[in-house]
Amino acid sequence: MTFNDNANIGGGRVSKRGRKTGVAVGGGGLGVLALFLLSQFLGVDLTGLAGGGQSAVEPGSVSNLAECTTGAQANADVGCRMKGAAASLDTYWTEELPLLGVAYQQPQPVGLFTDSTDSGCGAASSATGPFYCPPDATIYIDTAFFDDLRTRFGSSGGPLAEMYVVAHEWGHHIQNLEGTLQKSQDGQTGAASNAVRVELQADCYAGAWAGAASETRDAGGVPFLKPITEAQIQDALSAASAVGDDRIQAATSGQVNPEAWTHGSSAQRQRWFQTGFGGGAASCDTFAPADAEL
Repeated sequence: MTFNDNANIGGGRVSKRGRKTGVAVGGGGLGVLALFLLSQFLGVDLTGLAGGGQSAVEPGSVSNLAECTTGAQANADVGCRMKGAAASLDTYWTEELPLLGVAYQQPQPVGLFTDSTDSGCGAASSATGPFYCPPDATIYIDTAFFDDLRTRFGSSGGPLAEMYVVAHEWGHHIQNLEGTLQKSQDGQTGAASNAVRVELQADCYAGAWAGAASETRDAGGVPFLKPITEAQIQDALSAASAVGDDRIQAATSGQVNPEAWTHGSSAQRQRWFQTGFGGGAASCDTFAPADAEL
């Protein structure tokens, strides 16, 4: 999607953290949790990689990207784009979530980092992938992941594909407010498990935001984003497909095991993004369909 050049994105809440030198990983400690988060994202159990050593993490500088104030800057720079996306998502959910009967509370500023960072869920590296951490209500993103979407996962890329990632993680914050995020913690996996239903709902919420994005306006009444094009929709669907459990399993192990799914198939993820895009957030009850209809 393309921002309107004169849109005011100054209200987007983003913190950019300086480069750190390592990730603390201790046996059974917070590093294991970071690997668990990565396992959940990829649908592959990586927790066995946690070792007993520990490396120091030096504190880095923090910036709120105050220089990013306009949509034109968001179109030109990925950091400013994340700030613009945050401004749009915050405005959208401030208006939308009360219609679903839930009071909206802002997440903490989106944490952009390079290589590694600390979070309320433990230490994380760029290999963890984007994630939402419930204890500190923060979305963490190493923007290098957007290159990985294209080079490793086969997505077509593009600005909407990048913002889909942020909108999906924002969807987990919405679920945290609704009290549904915890349903994914029942230990079950599979194509119709609660873990998959939670992820598909986050995809649907991302689609709902995208469908309304060109009507979501800044404080001065200027739409943050221009109307979405078909090519941009295809970029978002390509990103959703790229991180489907079936596609990742086939690429990493050469076989597909639906019983191990935690995020849903490529087709499921695309379908629920489109459901939200066309029907809005009220259409995103992924817990209602029967298993075969999910």
